[in-house]
Amino acid sequence: MSIPLVHPVILCGGSGTRLWPRSRRSAPKPFIPLIGERTLFRAALERASDPSVFSHPVVVAGAAHVSLIEAQLPDGMNARIVVEPSARNTAPAIALAAALLEPDAVMLVCPSDHFIADDPAFVAAAQRAANLAKDDWLVAIGIEPERPETGYGYIKRGEALDGGYRVERFVEKPDLARAQSFLAEGGFAWNGGIFAFRAGALLDELARHRPEMAELVQTAVSEGEQDGLQFHPSASAFDRIDGDSIDYSVMENTKRAAVVEASMGWSDIGNWAALQDALPSDEHGNYAVGDADFKEARNVLAMSDGPRISVVGLEDICVVVDGDEVLVTSRTGAQLVGKLKGPSQG
Repeated sequence: MSIPLVHPVILCGGSGTRLWPRSRRSAPKPFIPLIGERTLFRAALERASDPSVFSHPVVVAGAAHVSLIEAQLPDGMNARIVVEPSARNTAPAIALAAALLEPDAVMLVCPSDHFIADDPAFVAAAQRAANLAKDDWLVAIGIEPERPETGYGYIKRGEALDGGYRVERFVEKPDLARAQSFLAEGGFAWNGGIFAFRAGALLDELARHRPEMAELVQTAVSEGEQDGLQFHPSASAFDRIDGDSIDYSVMENTKRAAVVEASMGWSDIGNWAALQDALPSDEHGNYAVGDADFKEARNVLAMSDGPRISVVGLEDICVVVDGDEVLVTSRTGAQLVGKLKGPSQG
């Protein structure tokens, strides 16, 4: 059975404040090098660039980041950039891309700001998901859990399908005890926010569960304009959408939800502690970028674009210096960085 060509849809939303001060609203997480020299956005494009598997990508982003996207597109890549008039969460963004594809096109929705260490495992999972999606399953790629994580949603698998499983249920972010029980029980995967759909099937399900959103997306596309690589949906229609995530609007409501599980070295790089976990470390668990010195320190992330960082007698902290901004946080406190207020977040 032939596997259909996969159309990558790269989502570039978000304000980037959870990795402040390195990431800012003007240049958020996907567009700055955090792991190696490639940006996460560039890595997402290259990961889905094998022409025997993938078609040309569709990138969905706000106007503020179009120049960053165009600057980081690989030479000769024939991408289409869908410029959202306003931020309306993932369901309208994905629906825009679906409405611009042929109904039978199989789309693979990928966040632009996630890290994946094992590209071949990603491609294999994408092909398994595409094979299910062509038969009108709405497929989530679930990440095999490595620990009892409380920061991710979970997917409970049900009966076996060809290459995957029917979704029994989606589970909100659990507390630690419940996350531990998920690992002990088995059959649960992290919800990594990566999905495969036949474009027409996704739009049909959206119309069934969020008819007003579906209608406004179609109007925004039909009244939109193409300008070179960029497609501009009608703002007068799109701005009227009551935004929602693809999880809440479609995946948790459809009777055709499926999951394909993968182990591919995935991280959403959701905060400084998560970034540290994705980076190599010395024998004491420390990692440094720039000028840094450790003395009796353990599990410390130190990143500086200038001044020297010295850490003595501390553990489980992250220290980041970017320009004239300095952040010091515990690993447990790292999840609160995005809630900081003030002009320095810009």
